[in-house]
Amino acid sequence: MADYRGLIDDAEVIVCCGAGGVGKTTTAAVLGLEAARMGRRVVVVTIDPARRLADALGLADGLAAQPQRIELVAADTDAGELWAMMLDTEATFDGLVRRYAGDDEQADRILSNPLYRNMAGAMSGTQEYMAAETLHALHGDDRFDLVVVDTPPSRNALDFLEAPGVLARFLDHRAFKLLMLPTKTGLKVLGSAAQPLLKAIGRVVGSDVLADSVAFFQAFSGMESGFRDRADEVVTLIRASETKFVVVAAPRHDAIDEAVWFAGQLVEQHVGVSAAIVNRMQPAFGVGSADDAEQAATGADDPTLAALWRNVAELRTLREREQAVIAPLVDIVGLDATVTLPLLDSDVHDLDGLWTIAGHLFRDADPIGPSR
Repeated sequence: MADYRGLIDDAEVIVCCGAGGVGKTTTAAVLGLEAARMGRRVVVVTIDPARRLADALGLADGLAAQPQRIELVAADTDAGELWAMMLDTEATFDGLVRRYAGDDEQADRILSNPLYRNMAGAMSGTQEYMAAETLHALHGDDRFDLVVVDTPPSRNALDFLEAPGVLARFLDHRAFKLLMLPTKTGLKVLGSAAQPLLKAIGRVVGSDVLADSVAFFQAFSGMESGFRDRADEVVTLIRASETKFVVVAAPRHDAIDEAVWFAGQLVEQHVGVSAAIVNRMQPAFGVGSADDAEQAATGADDPTLAALWRNVAELRTLREREQAVIAPLVDIVGLDATVTLPLLDSDVHDLDGLWTIAGHLFRDADPIGPSR
């Protein structure tokens, strides 16, 4: 079974990855809760705007775009703190612009540019890069010594890993450097070498859009080095040994296929998977296999007892089938780094529910193999 206390002790960043609907956001909250109980000053960042997590954390007004302190019972923690926030892509991007602008006038020109406003909220990859940027900012915040990140569903989570590098390569690209040529020299180059191309683009996208684009790149002048350096720092943080990746899944073929794919991608990128959590597994129902229960039913003299054993056999069969489903994930992550959490009799809707999951994860986690 994975040593999650050791994981929390060693990590400065924990990134939770997995398909949608597998309990990833809740798992991130549980890891943060237990880290606070162990004395860490932890902030959980989620991209999920659902009210369920906010309700579970006792936040009547929902999650905000800035870290909020979660009040915990003193007896539940060892001088730790739990904070939570929801990613606000546009606000994060605006903050970066103001950070690297030469002055307020330059920042205002960019922030009011229509191209920027559309890009900040809708451009592909923006959310993923801003999630990585938020991770970097929180990692450098003296209030916290651990950041837990709930990423987008798996395929987008890979974009989260790649976005800083993509931005750095874009800023170094010749086409970007051409657009960034400042003052009259740059305008002359654009006017002579690129005039036919610009006219063609203007006919397709509209002259206003083209003008906004040129104005945006000109307003951006001088800021590219700050963005590139920041992107390089984010890449270094994501690949640091203190950053741990936890793959979250459920015992369904689609969720396991997604988890296996993502775990494989992490291995290929030499990042690796620190642990895997499989939520909502059928409980073990005692010691033994489904065959053991069938034999007990066959040998029982009392019909009622035989019926009970047959019921246990059916439940154990369901668990053994789920164990077969999750086997590919166990193979790639490792038996010692994988833990299963049982299906609960109700949804998590408050802190007590989160503590229940934490109890299973850190103190009573199910073994992976058949109980014998």
